[in-house]
Amino acid sequence: MNWSVLLAPSLDDIEAIARVEFDRLPEKFRDLCDGVLFAVQDFPDEDVMDEMGVETEFDLLGLFQGADLTERDSGHARPEPTMIFLYRRPILDYWAENSVTLGEVVRHVLVHEIGHHFGLSDDDMAAIEAR
Repeated sequence: MNWSVLLAPSLDDIEAIARVEFDRLPEKFRDLCDGVLFAVQDFPDEDVMDEMGVETEFDLLGLFQGADLTERDSGHARPEPTMIFLYRRPILDYWAENSVTLGEVVRHVLVHEIGHHFGLSDDDMAAIEAR
């Protein structure tokens, strides 16, 4: 492989990886995110950083936005679409520091953003990632 001509994965590349990894998740888990949209940005904006209480733009790999299960069950779901934001630069930084594939990092972010939003335990999320 000629490494001298390779570029870092683009926003579109990360989105494509996210779609593939999302489709590989268990169906029951994917069903929590009916109609999910992916938005890939280099970093979270300052409002998100303030809301999440992070110190630097590298501290947040992703963010889930959408109606939770109680809102859906009550029929009062917000009109906004279910979205998962992926932050390219923090993801690439994490990838560079760990011995895992980029797909594994993106899958981990997806599972944890969805899982935390819907109140799954760390054990639940580890089991989903292991499948």
